[in-house]
Amino acid sequence: MFLNALPHMPKGKNPGFTLVELLVVISIIGLLAGLGFPAVNAAIRAGRKAEVAAMAESVKTAVTAYYAEYSFYPSNTGKTDRNFLTLISTTNNTTGGNPRGIAFLEVPPKFTNGVASQGDLGLVTPKGFLKGNKMSNFFLLIDTGGVGFVNPKTLTTTVTNTNVPAAVAVWVVDPADTKKAVGTFR
Repeated sequence: MFLNALPHMPKGKNPGFTLVELLVVISIIGLLAGLGFPAVNAAIRAGRKAEVAAMAESVKTAVTAYYAEYSFYPSNTGKTDRNFLTLISTTNNTTGGNPRGIAFLEVPPKFTNGVASQGDLGLVTPKGFLKGNKMSNFFLLIDTGGVGFVNPKTLTTTVTNTNVPAAVAVWVVDPADTKKAVGTFR
């Protein structure tokens, strides 16, 4: 008597996966990846907005520190151009509006890589915040009259905010909705 320890399998059956099973698994993986990409892109956009809002808050803090040091605000209202950046962030501007040469703002390089032909030199949004490789200066509005609020519509007509209760407001126009601002107010 001879005993075989292996179970009996039909000779035509292969223990591997069939083509249909592999296609089903690949299609499920593709479906899950397709659902995940929009969520990842939304998270990246939210991160860029948070980064720009944090830089706007840093500019506001720097302008407030400038006021605390010199008892007057910097003369730059409008956009954060090259003159504003030199005034607020370098220590070698002792002959201009920063006689003590205090660096009020540390600016990462990605916020200063503007393109001269597009008029966006100075403190700008990083690449990728706006569509394509476009960049934009931050808007800066200072309540020099002491009324207790600023009106962003004086600089950008697309933003719907009016009479923002702040002495200093810094923002850029939201690329997803031009009626909203990304910055020190909502």
